[in-house]
Amino acid sequence: MSKRFVILGGGESGAGAALLAKKQGYDVFVSDKSSLKDGYRNELQQAGIDFEEDGHTEAKILNADEIVRSPGIPEKAGIIKKIRKKGIDIISEVELAYRFKGNSKIVAITGSNGKTTTTALTYHICKTAGLDCALVGNIGNSFAKQVAVDPKPLYVAEISSFQLDDIKTFRPDIAILTNITEDHLDRYDYSFEKYIQSKFRITMNQQPDDYFIYCADDEVTMKYINLPKIIGINIQSNQLPISMKRELPNGAFIKDGDMYVRTGQDFASMSVFDFALKGKHNRYNTMAACVAAAMLNIRKEKIRDAMQNFQSLEHRMEHVATVRGVEFINDSKATNVNSTWYALESMTKPTVLILGGVDKGNDYSLIADLVKEKVKAIICLGTDNRKIHEAFGNMVGTIVNTSTAAEAVHAAFYFSEKGDVVLLSPACASFDLFKNYEDRGNQFKKVVKEL
Repeated sequence: MSKRFVILGGGESGAGAALLAKKQGYDVFVSDKSSLKDGYRNELQQAGIDFEEDGHTEAKILNADEIVRSPGIPEKAGIIKKIRKKGIDIISEVELAYRFKGNSKIVAITGSNGKTTTTALTYHICKTAGLDCALVGNIGNSFAKQVAVDPKPLYVAEISSFQLDDIKTFRPDIAILTNITEDHLDRYDYSFEKYIQSKFRITMNQQPDDYFIYCADDEVTMKYINLPKIIGINIQSNQLPISMKRELPNGAFIKDGDMYVRTGQDFASMSVFDFALKGKHNRYNTMAACVAAAMLNIRKEKIRDAMQNFQSLEHRMEHVATVRGVEFINDSKATNVNSTWYALESMTKPTVLILGGVDKGNDYSLIADLVKEKVKAIICLGTDNRKIHEAFGNMVGTIVNTSTAAEAVHAAFYFSEKGDVVLLSPACASFDLFKNYEDRGNQFKKVVKEL
């Protein structure tokens, strides 16, 4: 009999895992406690894959040889507890994809902030250089689907901590850890150390001929990279730090307005003023992508061209419109406080900040100084805004509650004046009022354009 593969969750990663497992000849069953989107349902039907929606049938799940868990399903979910009790192995979709990727190379990017931008930048450099590659993971196709439908010799993958939690053998040729700040603590028993351990798992299986790119200016990363016994991982790969604070013998650094990449031999410098992406945080993202490109032997001219013509991502510091002198910026992808810190840090005009959503254990004191300095009004967009009022009630004169994107945009426009910026940078997840951060950002943009 063929191996029985059960996939929990029928979204992008779940459907992709199902297609790959089916292609490998496994007996595949997909179970989702919610309704499937039409596109994924059709994919499963066309592939002849058995599935259920709107609930889990335990008898069909607990007889699995192995289970793929979609990233959104937490360890505390009842069905996961029963699977653990039975001793059935749980893996992530990226682990499954890795098993069948053949001789392809992988550049894998994780981190609390900047991973989507860094992934997109790295992919853009590779495409500009003419490499046959795919953008996979949390952006682009699911990794497993890409391997199943259109395999490539190179994958550039954005990997979340949830996906790393369930890897066994996954080994990227080049791993990038952008930074580590408090995020998703609700999934890690409110333990920052457990979350840190999860992020470092990206290096878990790397060997001496692999590469690990990390930020030497990030205090958390540097503390734990020097404590391998505590994090339980011995980093064996070549370490390539990036820094804006000091010159490095290996990796990348910025000095006197120029970026240098050193990977055994000097790499010609590039002015940071030529970077398409502006802001201090994007300099780190750009350095990480450039080091990865250098390790792929991409010519410096191609890297320079790519850095100069890269287009910013949707929902990440995206300029929407300027209405009567008021600029509107969509940073809906800022789902944690640290992301909002970076957004505020780059503001040069008086700011009306739209904040709120599902709090993941936020510490708003991290942005208190920036709010004092730059924010003239806060528009809360969420079902429970008490923590925001408590955090900023004594430092911002205007804080109002709204419950729709339209209310938030109109309130922000009302409290702004010519020369101001309205910044949607919520610092929270979106699931209380929206399907996801894309839905939140799209609704925001639609209302702004109707102004």
